[in-house]
Amino acid sequence: MSTPASRPPRLVATDLDGTVVRSDGTIAARTREVIGRIEAAGVPFVMVTGRPPRWMAPVVEMTGHRGLAVCANGALVYDLHTETVLERFLLEEADAVDVASSLRAALPEIAFAVERPDLGFAHEESYTPSWEQPDHHSLPVEALVEGGVVKLLARHPGLGSDDLLAAAREAVGDRATFTHSSGDGLLEISAAGISKASGLAHLCREHGVDAADVVAFGDMPNDLPMLAWAGRGVAVANAHPEVLELADEVTASNDDDGVAQVLERWF
Repeated sequence: MSTPASRPPRLVATDLDGTVVRSDGTIAARTREVIGRIEAAGVPFVMVTGRPPRWMAPVVEMTGHRGLAVCANGALVYDLHTETVLERFLLEEADAVDVASSLRAALPEIAFAVERPDLGFAHEESYTPSWEQPDHHSLPVEALVEGGVVKLLARHPGLGSDDLLAAAREAVGDRATFTHSSGDGLLEISAAGISKASGLAHLCREHGVDAADVVAFGDMPNDLPMLAWAGRGVAVANAHPEVLELADEVTASNDDDGVAQVLERWF
């Protein structure tokens, strides 16, 4: 059940890309101003993102925000001020090998990459990154997951994001958490039970905030658990169809300051 729209939240949580970050990679002045008012009111403002910590600096610089973030789809709790990881919920090595083997048996052309807790991004030779990776390493998946990983990533040359997600869930079931945050065919895999919702819930417990007192914003399938968990889940207008269907409310798009429009009711 959603929280009443008139009730001020005790914690605000939002996805970044496609939600508060505009299509040009910026955060609007209107949104930055309302974030400042939230923090001045003593209400935690938490960034909940699929990004690893090493990708957080540009957003932190734009917002001037210093506090906590939930990164890598719930696998990491990150202190933005000290730039340190406070909590890790890794996909353990044996589980990652099991998941990769099951996916490869079902989808032989699948290729894997990883986000590792200390060493960053690395991938198999057959995996094509969607961005420049000057310091990447190409290794077999069994070597990539040694010691456990923050996220296992997968691509398939013949499948888009939604189809790959469905195929992975059918092949592996609940032995891992599968999601995606883009339409470019990238599958994101975390440990079983780990999601944006689990990471946010962990943080809220430490702050003494109930789910009913949280408003959360998102746009893609990796936001679905968080939007369902929060007392009020809000989708931006440019969101994935599943997100639009689940949300308690739909606001304007990320390019039209949709998050700010909702938060200005209270702040």
